[in-house]
Amino acid sequence: MYTFLGGIALLIIGYFTYGKFIEKMFGVKGDRATPAYVNNDGVDYVPMSTSKNSLIQLLNIAGTGPIFGPIMGALYGPVAFIWIVIGCIFAGAVHDYLTGMISIRNRGAHLPELASKFLGKVMKHVVNAFAVLLLLLVGTVFVTTPASLLHVLMDGKIALSVIIAVIFIYYILATLLPVDKIIGRLYPYFGALLVISALGVGIGLVVTGAPIPELSLSNFHPDNAPIFPLIFFTITCGALSGFHATQTPIISRTTQNEKQGRKIFYGMMIAEGIIAMIWAAASMSLFNGYNGLNEVLAAGGPGAVVSEVSTMMLGAIGGTLAVLGVVVLPITSGDTAFRSARMIIAEYLNIAQKKFSSRLWIALPLFVTSLVLTQIDFNILWRYFSWANQATAVIALFVGAMYLYISKKNYWVPLIPGSFMLVMVITYILNAQIGFRLSMDVSWYGGIIGAAVLLVLFFRAAKKARANNLPLDEDISDWNGVAS
Repeated sequence: MYTFLGGIALLIIGYFTYGKFIEKMFGVKGDRATPAYVNNDGVDYVPMSTSKNSLIQLLNIAGTGPIFGPIMGALYGPVAFIWIVIGCIFAGAVHDYLTGMISIRNRGAHLPELASKFLGKVMKHVVNAFAVLLLLLVGTVFVTTPASLLHVLMDGKIALSVIIAVIFIYYILATLLPVDKIIGRLYPYFGALLVISALGVGIGLVVTGAPIPELSLSNFHPDNAPIFPLIFFTITCGALSGFHATQTPIISRTTQNEKQGRKIFYGMMIAEGIIAMIWAAASMSLFNGYNGLNEVLAAGGPGAVVSEVSTMMLGAIGGTLAVLGVVVLPITSGDTAFRSARMIIAEYLNIAQKKFSSRLWIALPLFVTSLVLTQIDFNILWRYFSWANQATAVIALFVGAMYLYISKKNYWVPLIPGSFMLVMVITYILNAQIGFRLSMDVSWYGGIIGAAVLLVLFFRAAKKARANNLPLDEDISDWNGVAS
């Protein structure tokens, strides 16, 4: 278990070392008022405690990603551990922290607004379309996956359509009501269930001496699917996920002080990485090899793996609780996905959200569209989600790089992982069946050349923005309140 336990130790050390470095590099201002106070509207801008914000952030960003992704990524073997640890510390947590903190500095703005400010007005429209598409896919995927798990858990006694309808009703309420009415009250309990279930499986692996494989760079995938670039689109949440950039502004609008940012944004991504490590390890060690895991996946998908692992590690009662913890994950990301989509559209159209009717007419078309999307095959939805997810992550990392470049700070911190993933995003869509279906060799050339061209354009824009002294933060000098 050296690789497994060592990987978890590195994630924890990364929070206290690299996370501290990122915080110092960014330069927090503890005396600067946050949007929770400056823009307090009692709906989306509401001050909440650090512990509550942290648990909500973890549930917002987690979904089924750090469970289903690592389960499928486990087919590649222990190389999955490498991506989870390195990706989480140097890409995912940096991505989450910078998007959260830059949003705080800009009245809780969402990614399209930040992209417009730092990457150009054209990017506002591009990123807005990307973000809404991504959130619709997330919301739809996170309706069907928990509904399927609950349907299996109840032995099919309640119709799948009824479960889907109940989840949709909850999503509508969570999307429309003030953030502290449902999300703020229920999420701390959901978060406890998530953490306990993940820790239960992790401790079970250690206590039972599960044969978790040690570090290897070999590809163990039964279908010989290439590690590069596919692993970066198989394991997203738990390593790097653009979906997080759509979620952090929800909490940037409820954060009381900038000093809380490292725990809320960087720290919760590390926690998600630990969850991903646990499920990847369980998947590699409990099914008599990768062929056995592949058979379970073929028969019942990742949900079947979750059910079997939970029962093996925790028994019937504990296993049921663990499965419920996994059901909670997608539901608590699905509701905030729709909430984020509503907020992004409102911000794009400049529509105030204090009135219930203003929230309602934006939200209803989103739910109707999602209901239609539930009729599409889950695997197709997941592939499009994975690509759109990582493309959004690249945009968010480049926003962070631009912010740091203009402020004359170490912009290479987000730019290196952003550039790496840019190559992967272009290569993947050129080669994939859902993309242009070019040969892998041609796709790699296209990915490298395309990324190089975009990097040149980035530096040109960055130099111009710095020369023009583009304002980095929202001016709040006329606000008379006091930050808590």
